Amino acid sequence: MITNQDLLLAISYSGESDEIITFLPLIKRLGVKLVAMTGNPDSTLANTADVHLDVGVTEEACPLNLAPTASTTATLAMGDALAVALLKYRGFTAEDFARSHPSGALGKRLLLRVSDVMRSGDEVPAVSTDVSLRDGLMEMTQKGLGMTAIVDKDYKIVGIFTDGDLRRALDDGADVHATKMRDIMHTGCKTTSADILAAEAVHILEENQITSLLVADDEQRLVGALNVHDLFRAGIM
Repeated sequence: MITNQDLLLAISYSGESDEIITFLPLIKRLGVKLVAMTGNPDSTLANTADVHLDVGVTEEACPLNLAPTASTTATLAMGDALAVALLKYRGFTAEDFARSHPSGALGKRLLLRVSDVMRSGDEVPAVSTDVSLRDGLMEMTQKGLGMTAIVDKDYKIVGIFTDGDLRRALDDGADVHATKMRDIMHTGCKTTSADILAAEAVHILEENQITSLLVADDEQRLVGALNVHDLFRAGIM
């Protein structure tokens, strides 16, 4: 399995472990580069290696100074240092990491975009400006996002109506049958594009202390919507 294109990292604190020393002649014959981690720079493994990394400790944490304790920690730290050095050398980015771990929390934050989590099509609540408050409430109830977008004839976003707006409207004595959405909608609402990272959408929600967000294209036409529950389900929050 090992070829001369490989680099072998061998770890033995004594540098004399039989199971490692046994295959050293074969490694050398194949021309495989050898990096060794030992606590003994004068050991067979250290002297055979192309590169020797000294992970020696003055004393083990074990009260008998026998069980590998401090030395194992030193070896782990050196391994982490090697990984970080290689990461920087190769220009490995957080996005590269995320692509290797797409199901993890970091992967989701760095890979999932708004388009991946938003509601679209018939799932998006939207009404025109001249419908009644009653019809707006029906749309909100059916779509279950706690809000509805208000759009013009070209489906461009002109406002939003939320549960909070509803409470305020009822407190002001609004008639659900006679009141039009254009009279009670909230204009200047926050929107986002479908291309940004879902994690950025979380930031928009938190920064503006809102729970829902409309998604628009470059012409401000409604293309989707999402709320905090969608982001929770996606594992972004």
